[in-house]
Amino acid sequence: MRAGTRRLFVAGPAGQIECAVDAPAGTPVGGALIAHPHPLYGGTLDNKVVQSLARAFLELGYETWRPNFRGVGESEGVHDHGRGEVDDLAAVLEHMRHERFALAGFSFGAAAQLRLAVRTRPGKLVLVGLAATSGDLPPAPEGTLVIHGEQDTTVPLAAVLDWARPQDLPVVLVPGADHFFHRKLHVLRAIVRAYCA
Repeated sequence: MRAGTRRLFVAGPAGQIECAVDAPAGTPVGGALIAHPHPLYGGTLDNKVVQSLARAFLELGYETWRPNFRGVGESEGVHDHGRGEVDDLAAVLEHMRHERFALAGFSFGAAAQLRLAVRTRPGKLVLVGLAATSGDLPPAPEGTLVIHGEQDTTVPLAAVLDWARPQDLPVVLVPGADHFFHRKLHVLRAIVRAYCA
């Protein structure tokens, strides 16, 4: 993401977890853990949406952590259909040791972070392009930010609304955005910064 990015390894349930870590200029206000999209479809910690989320949190003064899920990059283990991946995120979160923390995720990573949030109670939870078609998702904690692209054909907006409706949970719609927010990443960052400021 930038010249100061460090690559660290955290011990996880299935072996080492590769992480990209960026620190703000001053003392961090907290930690932000950001999860990437589906590992079997090319998702990595270098995904552009994940990098944009990290940049937004970094600008707000958070130390940002972007782990590779098991089986991706130098992270050990094999894909576990979202179960072990939540445990891996929990291991990284524990390693971060920030009293104040935020969780954010994109697509598959958003679904994993939603499941982790039920266990950890983050200060902020940001779900982008939530994989609402990936099975039973728990309700979101109060105050969760859900962002979706108007023209997302990977995860239909209707599926996200069907999940959000019973919770009276607002969904922020980005006009003209596809699943990967091509040419709309600046809008995504602005929404996250405004929510977390």
